[in-house]
Amino acid sequence: MVASVSTVAYLGLEARAVEVQVQLIPGLPAFNVVGLADKAVAESRERVRGAIAAMGLALPPKRIVVNLSPADLPKEGSHFDLPIALALLAAMGVADAETIAGYVVVGELGLDGRVAPSAGVLLAAIHAGEIGKGLVCPAAQGSEAAWAGMVEVVAAPDLIGLVNHFKGHQLLPAAPPGEAEDAVFGPDLNQVRGQEVAKRALEIAAAGGHNMLMCGPPGAGKSLLASCLPGILPPLDPAEALEVSMVGSVAGTLNGGRLTRTRPFRSPHHSASMAALVGGGLKVKPGEVSLAHLGVLFLDELPEFQRAVLDSLRQPLETGTVSVARANAHVTFPARVQLVAAMNPCRCGHLGDPALACARAPRCAADYQAKVSGPLLDRIDLHVEVQPVSAADLILPPPVEGSAEVAARVAAARAIQTARYAEVAARTNAEADGEVLTAFSTPDEPGRKLLAQAAEAMRMSARGYTRVLRVARTIADLAGSRDVTRIHVAEALSYRRRAPTN
Repeated sequence: MVASVSTVAYLGLEARAVEVQVQLIPGLPAFNVVGLADKAVAESRERVRGAIAAMGLALPPKRIVVNLSPADLPKEGSHFDLPIALALLAAMGVADAETIAGYVVVGELGLDGRVAPSAGVLLAAIHAGEIGKGLVCPAAQGSEAAWAGMVEVVAAPDLIGLVNHFKGHQLLPAAPPGEAEDAVFGPDLNQVRGQEVAKRALEIAAAGGHNMLMCGPPGAGKSLLASCLPGILPPLDPAEALEVSMVGSVAGTLNGGRLTRTRPFRSPHHSASMAALVGGGLKVKPGEVSLAHLGVLFLDELPEFQRAVLDSLRQPLETGTVSVARANAHVTFPARVQLVAAMNPCRCGHLGDPALACARAPRCAADYQAKVSGPLLDRIDLHVEVQPVSAADLILPPPVEGSAEVAARVAAARAIQTARYAEVAARTNAEADGEVLTAFSTPDEPGRKLLAQAAEAMRMSARGYTRVLRVARTIADLAGSRDVTRIHVAEALSYRRRAPTN
């Protein structure tokens, strides 16, 4: 007899169907798992053996073969423990195979039979709903699975309780509905003294989802400005919250099954590796650029990152996805992020200050800034020089306008963009391209002349030209203007990086 249980294997944010087949064959006692399983899956034999022993049962003195089908699909993770155990119990006649066949099963087992949390439950629940089955998952993740919608969720605290539930002896309670956390914001913009140009650029970046680079001396407030950005961004809508939670689910960072309305804000250290930033590793996991999906990726001390690591961001910033290629699998994660970076003008950080600048200026600044490649800088829409803050600025009373007032203008501009791009794939001006960009962002005649002159004088690339149009469209949206005019183009050009001259 062959007993089978449905489960899933995760490839990026995709849950692939896997069938766990268990057969008891007469012969010398053995317990083998086949089907391209990694070490965590191979070790499930001992966890399953211990969990079944905790129920007071012993494995039959036969050859036990577990096949994970399809055999050429890589299987990674501990969530195969529970489906293997249920399929084995069904083959032993302890559990009803027909009842279990109506569920997708995921979960890690402890040696005492408890069902422990495992990554990816939300993806498994969505997959179960698509194929018309229920889901069996750990009790601690029942509320997470409930976010998938109309899916029957059986949240099992332990293996014996799950078997009794299927037998009808002791029904498990329904999984509680998931909770959505209120948006949590960082510092308020009224804590920033001076820096009016930088605050204006931050507002434009928030309104259109644009990438931004701040360059200025230490202590000028670059990190504080970046940490204020989540407070002026609109909260995630339900669809976006589900997207962000799917990434958190597969990464194992979704706590208590609670969805958040706060946009992600990730700030990796400059010693981060390429796998940490864009994803990968022995077991492919999403990197910081994916964990920041639909949020902010803040890179402080930008030139201190390894150059190869920074250049690995080029494709994600352009396409909104990151593809990790391995010999046995190609995994794609979403990476629609808003990059905010900060850097000093030179290694000592005081270029232009006669009292503090080093003797190697300007060569010091040229060498330091050259660590960041031109193609990456070309993908950054807003380049802002952050000036040092004087003591006179610090003793002034806080500005009247804070994050709440700026957030209201950002929300109004985002509402305009939502209505404009309702029929296309773009969410914000930063994502507009091709005919969509031409249709909605072409300036008036004076604006076109100014842009053409500036493109030639600034030696602007085609990408740079497109990004100026996007920023100008955002500035017009903040002003409530239907048309992009010369003044909007002029402000957008003021934030554009000039190409180096020979």
